[in-house]
Amino acid sequence: MRVAGLDVGEKTIGVAVSDPLGWTAQGVEVVRRTTLEADLERLRTLFAGYEVGEVVVGLPRDMSGGEGAQARLVREFADALARALGLPVTLWDERLTTAQATRALLEGDVSRRRRRQVVDRLAAQLILQAFLDRRRAAGGARPGRSGGAGGER
Repeated sequence: MRVAGLDVGEKTIGVAVSDPLGWTAQGVEVVRRTTLEADLERLRTLFAGYEVGEVVVGLPRDMSGGEGAQARLVREFADALARALGLPVTLWDERLTTAQATRALLEGDVSRRRRRQVVDRLAAQLILQAFLDRRRAAGGARPGRSGGAGGER
């Protein structure tokens, strides 16, 4: 069973998927947001193709750990996703993930235009990889369910 990672924004959703063993994350797509129903249907189709059985959604927090308007929107999206797809959804603290992705792309000398196209996908990959690493370090436990650092729900 694979795990999917999502970086949910107002205009796009970065998508990453784990390998079948849950060791590594690979960015797969950036979904352009239209309507909630269309977004969920695109994710349903993508997840079916990869045989995804679990989803990790990046939860944007401010540096003090608080939650703003975007975090509330992400929580609402994660709830809708769980209801629509019937999959377990874990919220994962994503502080600085987009900044980390942008920095990596800058260091790789990726053009500004290309960075805009891939930054959300890379952010989703970083969110998912952090989740997979934490799960592995915990001996396979599901950190998002047991209250492990970074996880929630």
